[in-house]
Amino acid sequence: MANKETMTSRERLLKTLNHQIPDRVPIDLGGFQTGIHKRAYAELLSYLGIEEEITILDPVQQLARPSEEVLKRFRVDTRYICAHGPDDFKGQIEQNTRDGRLWHDLRDEFGVVWSMPDEQMLYMDISHHPLADASAGDIEDYPFPDGSDPSRFTGVRQTALQMRSETPYAISTGIGGVVYEYCWYMRGLERWFIDTIDNPAFCEALLEKTLKFWMDYYTGFMREVGDIVDVVMIGDDLAGQSGPLFSPDFYRKIVKPRQKKLVRHIKSLTKAKIWYHTCGSCFEYIPELIDNGIDILNPVQIGLVNMEPQKLKDMFGRRISLWGGGIDAQHILAFAEPGEIREHVRRNLEVFKPGGGYVFNNVHNIQFGVPAENIVALFDAAYEFGFYD
Repeated sequence: MANKETMTSRERLLKTLNHQIPDRVPIDLGGFQTGIHKRAYAELLSYLGIEEEITILDPVQQLARPSEEVLKRFRVDTRYICAHGPDDFKGQIEQNTRDGRLWHDLRDEFGVVWSMPDEQMLYMDISHHPLADASAGDIEDYPFPDGSDPSRFTGVRQTALQMRSETPYAISTGIGGVVYEYCWYMRGLERWFIDTIDNPAFCEALLEKTLKFWMDYYTGFMREVGDIVDVVMIGDDLAGQSGPLFSPDFYRKIVKPRQKKLVRHIKSLTKAKIWYHTCGSCFEYIPELIDNGIDILNPVQIGLVNMEPQKLKDMFGRRISLWGGGIDAQHILAFAEPGEIREHVRRNLEVFKPGGGYVFNNVHNIQFGVPAENIVALFDAAYEFGFYD
């Protein structure tokens, strides 16, 4: 007998995140860490025979905003609601010429400048760290953005209510809560890592500022949508290909208490599940994240040391939901044939499905260079093999 859906997308996701058995594994596409690059999306549209104007979700990562037609084609169960910049922040991309090259520059609210050369147009990288030469005293004088500015949230509740009343989909916020990572965006990665050893007081002072921003931000955001959304997405990259990016002792003493405070604050404002994004081999930190109150781990970067699907499912599958890990994005998705993609998805689902607690997605965003037929094979296999008996 053919597989048959018996739940709405929202029912399916909530049941899954409560570690119960849904009709099938929920499918996600279209977030800031679960999205698709604009050039990969353009090729996908051509392959599917869909004509539409591409809009940009995230200019830094150059992610497209998938249309409803595409999301429905792949049976995607999630939709996203985002706040926006305050009224006094413009945030337009400017074109500037430097050293004979045309650059596209974006200055964010924290004063970090992201740049992309015109001849590349793939991603933006940081070209200016505003606190690169700052002292601890300078932090107090720096014009940090106001997370509580109510103009960030104008119209958000109305949009969320419309999504809830008119669609069957699960609703997630966009990514936020970037307490740790924004510190090195502002300081510079090398200088920040030196600070973690030589100047931890500077790190703590800066972390307090980013924490305050996000505490204020979620106070306002959850006031508008906390009773509507199903998932709140936060994240800081803590790990690389082989393990932690910086001292676990620094994380546990200085970063973790602030992350935990933010999670507890958000949970005091909403019943939504808290989703946490960290790339890399984050195995060592999973118990810490669970202790922080995190409900969902993303992107589940399988293929790295200690990140084998069966190991993660056996050790943590009842304590935290896994969102991602559908296929090895670094070594398989862009290079295999569609039939091999299908088989990889089938095997991973066999491991992740039992007992619920699993949402299907690629590991992170689908990048330019992934063949359109592989993208189709990825999501079609997720649907076909995602049904529970």
